[in-house]
Amino acid sequence: MSSPAPQRAPFPVRVFGGPTALFEYGGLRFLTDPTFDGPGDHPAPAAVLTKTAAAAGSPADLGRVDVVLLSHDEHADNLDTSGRALLADVPLTLTTPGGGERLGRAATGLADWQSVELERRDGGPGTVTVTAVPAIHGPGKREDVEPIAGQVVGFVLTGEGLPTVYVSGDNASLDAVRDIAERFGPVGTALLFAGAPRFAEVFDNEVIVLDSAQAAEATKILDAGCVVPLHYDSWAHFTEGRDELVAAFTAAGLIDRVDFGVRG
Repeated sequence: MSSPAPQRAPFPVRVFGGPTALFEYGGLRFLTDPTFDGPGDHPAPAAVLTKTAAAAGSPADLGRVDVVLLSHDEHADNLDTSGRALLADVPLTLTTPGGGERLGRAATGLADWQSVELERRDGGPGTVTVTAVPAIHGPGKREDVEPIAGQVVGFVLTGEGLPTVYVSGDNASLDAVRDIAERFGPVGTALLFAGAPRFAEVFDNEVIVLDSAQAAEATKILDAGCVVPLHYDSWAHFTEGRDELVAAFTAAGLIDRVDFGVRG
């Protein structure tokens, strides 16, 4: 049985802005929600998504990518034109069931709690297991949110002697976080999408991904040893940024668990 230390140990995460981050786990290199387009507008069915800052790097800076963990493919702030092009060079993309159908080729759609086993590249024992976990992209019940915001998925990564990793995707539900914690907690590192995005045209301006206080509460629920916030900058509809995250985690007594990652 693994000792507590490696299960809780943090690891380096490179962040590129928005929801995009790169990390190594079991010798495999994972990229979350690739968004590398420059600033500009991206029309969407209910609103226009405006990117306000360039990514802190380009696809050419990534090196090898073994797996893309794609929370959903329907919104440009999670998968833009450059990100779609990048998928063609990645052996495996894990995403929602609907996204797997739309993207085809090397994309695999996973339902809640469905998992895949990946061969490790670090010489460690066993495999890396990636499990799809619930995510709801707005306030309320999934059946009410998905017709408007679409399917979203999160991921949990596990492996013998490795820390449990949670990648939230565009999730606004603390109930979903509680379900995940019951099955997988405590979590070593949580990559939490935050930013409190809102649209006047959608859900009466309620947040559609965690706000900063909710991200701190999710950290408590998961008993996460380390939190890497993502999805809080570079887009106009994100209403809370780094300052609000620092304030919320400080107020919760959890600021020592926050790691903003290595930029670019």
